[in-house]
Amino acid sequence: NGYPDGSFGPDNSITRQEMAAILYRYAQYKGWDVSAQGDLSRYTDSESVSAWSAEAMTWAVGAKVMNGMDGRLAPQGDALRSQTATVLMRMSTLAGN
Repeated sequence: NGYPDGSFGPDNSITRQEMAAILYRYAQYKGWDVSAQGDLSRYTDSESVSAWSAEAMTWAVGAKVMNGMDGRLAPQGDALRSQTATVLMRMSTLAGN
C-alpha cells in the first residue's frame, strides 16, 4: 500500500512492523491461514506498535514468524539483515516448503 502520501520508498530501510505488514499482506494474498493471534502485551514495548501494524504484528507473533529480543518487539526499529533472513525462513515453513 505504500506510505500515506502515496510514495513507496523502495530504497528506504524498513522497520520490523513494516516487515510484519508486508508479510501479513503477502500471506493473505497467497490464501494462507492468518488467524494466529499472539499476545503483544507480553513485550515491554508493546505500546510502541503502531495502530496500522497491530493486526500484522499480532499475526506475526502468533504465527511464530517474529518474536522478541530481550523481552522487546522493537517494532519501530530497523529490520536487520539477520532478522529478515530468520523471518523469511520462518515464513517458508508456513508455505509448507
